[in-house]
Amino acid sequence: MKNSIATLSLLLLIFATYWGFKLSMPSYSADENINQTSFSIERALNHVKNISQEPHAVGFSAHVDVRNYIIENLEKMGLETSLQTGYTAGDWANLSQATNIIARIKGSGNGKALLLLSHYDSHPHSSFGASDAGSGVATILEGVRAFLSKNKTPKNDIIVMFSDGEELGLNGASLFVEEHPWVKDLGLVLNFEARGSGGPSYMLIETNKGNGNLIKEFTKAKPDYPVANSLVYSIYKMLPNDTDLTVFREGADIQGFNFAFIDDHFDYHTAKDTYDRLDKKTLVHQGSYLMPLLNYFSDSNLNNIKSTRDYNYFNVPFFRLVSYPFDWIWPMFGLAVLMFILLIIYGFKKEVLKAKDIFIGFAPLLIALVINGVMGYFSFTILKTIYPQYQDILHGFTYNGYTYIAAFVLFSFAVCFYSYQKFKKISTVNLLVAPIIIWLLICGGLTAFLPGANFFIIPVYALLGSFLVLINQKNPNAFLLVFLALPAIWIFTPFIKMFPVGLGLKMMVASTALSTLVFFLLLPIFGFYKHKGRLALLSFILFIGFMIGAHIHSGYDENSAQPTSLLYVYNEDTKTANWATYDHVLSNWTKQYIGKNKNDATELNAQVISSKYNSGFTYTAPAPTKNIIAPEIKTTRDTIIGSERYLRLCVTPKRNVNRLDVFTNNVKITKAKVNTIPLSSEFLNSRKKGNHRLVTHYITNNAYTEIDLVFPKEEKLSLTIYEASNDLLTNEQFTVPARPKDNIPTPFVLNDAILVTKTISFE
Repeated sequence: MKNSIATLSLLLLIFATYWGFKLSMPSYSADENINQTSFSIERALNHVKNISQEPHAVGFSAHVDVRNYIIENLEKMGLETSLQTGYTAGDWANLSQATNIIARIKGSGNGKALLLLSHYDSHPHSSFGASDAGSGVATILEGVRAFLSKNKTPKNDIIVMFSDGEELGLNGASLFVEEHPWVKDLGLVLNFEARGSGGPSYMLIETNKGNGNLIKEFTKAKPDYPVANSLVYSIYKMLPNDTDLTVFREGADIQGFNFAFIDDHFDYHTAKDTYDRLDKKTLVHQGSYLMPLLNYFSDSNLNNIKSTRDYNYFNVPFFRLVSYPFDWIWPMFGLAVLMFILLIIYGFKKEVLKAKDIFIGFAPLLIALVINGVMGYFSFTILKTIYPQYQDILHGFTYNGYTYIAAFVLFSFAVCFYSYQKFKKISTVNLLVAPIIIWLLICGGLTAFLPGANFFIIPVYALLGSFLVLINQKNPNAFLLVFLALPAIWIFTPFIKMFPVGLGLKMMVASTALSTLVFFLLLPIFGFYKHKGRLALLSFILFIGFMIGAHIHSGYDENSAQPTSLLYVYNEDTKTANWATYDHVLSNWTKQYIGKNKNDATELNAQVISSKYNSGFTYTAPAPTKNIIAPEIKTTRDTIIGSERYLRLCVTPKRNVNRLDVFTNNVKITKAKVNTIPLSSEFLNSRKKGNHRLVTHYITNNAYTEIDLVFPKEEKLSLTIYEASNDLLTNEQFTVPARPKDNIPTPFVLNDAILVTKTISFE
């Protein structure tokens, strides 16, 4: 292949990759003068701005302000709004008083209703909740306004629900499903969520059975920018799911669609989840889902939307969503295998293929896979050793994470180019056999164990087409080969970015492995490059350049702020106090209190306060004793009936608090209720595995916590109470200064808190 053609083909591949990402999302442009019946991004952004003025977690004063704002806007549309309030604990024993906001648009028919769903609480305690899920609330408010402006009566009732307590344990959704009479009317749910602050919004189905009818109906609705695939759906079904929609699926067999974005994951649940950080194109994308789906499902039959058939589906530019039934997956795989066998026979007959060269062709493939797999697997471990501050980014996606992804993709391509340069004497057509075999093995395994990923076979068909071209032509048309490479580019490159962004840089191995496998799919083009060694060197130099760039941005500044934590922990039993932190690398702000006198936190970590990543304290330091009033604990019942002991106690705050955690010693709790809400038997049984947390109560208006326990009478019960208030930086007894602008509160953990611990025993 001539150098000019090779260069042009490489540029076309790069452009196709860029174009694939570009076409996955709509663009943003200001639309202040848009007509009233259309979805306005500016009006939606205004909602986000108003909702995200302050952190508004359950129990926070701004939580009520956001609720009132939503009610006011629903009533402006002429909707009658109702509130559903009650205690729930969900499956995680996170008790809270949830207040759901509910409205109903009456339809002309008597079929099942459509539910529009998002949550309005932000994550405790510092998140402003602009993306998660102010964006979802704003999308629905603006979408419903535009829909009602048409003065058209839908056939189906449309229920609008803004749930509460989602961040604590899907509590508002649980309250609705368990107690609200309208749940029996529902046929479909559209749920809008976020796990970052930008990027494309992924469509994710939740159903107890097949997804066939959902995919058909979604396709008929014709959203302009669908981003979805059944691999994510298959993986999602295998995981412990945690969206509000999950509660509807599990508790009431109501299926639906999630729409959530995950890019800029470093903002998730942090003080950086603000209006200014929300990608406007992402909000446009959410609206581009809601409007066609709202218009379609408000008039379609939702009574028979369930299905027993599953479909494979994936999105590609220009074709939107492509789907086919699971019935096709084995025939499609079998056809690919048959085509490969026939092409092998054909290649040998034409004396193009040579057994020895085919066998040697496995060497560069295995070299590349092993090196890139090992590099990807250990990359984040090595990075955390070099940059220990990354340990404090608990979700594992660093501010320079995109730079690392680009760097390791380039490293993977450098290894691939170098490996195949060493075997340049082997013709490309012979080198191509090993990648085809590897890809067929992968597709066979996926078809058997993860059938939702069977669409991976589509680029393999294109690869087989390239194989046929190479068998017949010594100098094939490079542009034809580029065209045949498009399925690989458009289907797989989003995954290269998605896995480490969504799951943290510990999943970099997915990017390096998949980059290597994509290289194999592009081998019909790259194999003809005469200067693969130069491309290997260029890729490696770029890898070094990106790593230098990542190093330059490995520190913290105002836009990429350092997560920091500080707590004042007062032990009521010993009358002693400590400063405590979760930080592995102490900031100057934290060092004011935990510096030279820092101690190991093992003793204080005897019980790990509930957090998403089970993060424990790293360091403590002695603190002055303050007049922190412990909660009042009263035993109101202590009775033995038969072989069991029945105990009731009431914990009442004597100061303004936000949270109460209760732990037990290693005692089997047969039954438990908190504020009359039973804790699930599944949760109580899971405590046998070593987690002795009984309940976490996220407190509203300084409410008491009444605990009813049943346990074997011969057991000696010990309860440890952790009562916390998130006012360390504002409490008059302390003089903790505000964080500098390059610091933010560490998310996912109890932070900026005054924590009182007390242990009581029942002999």
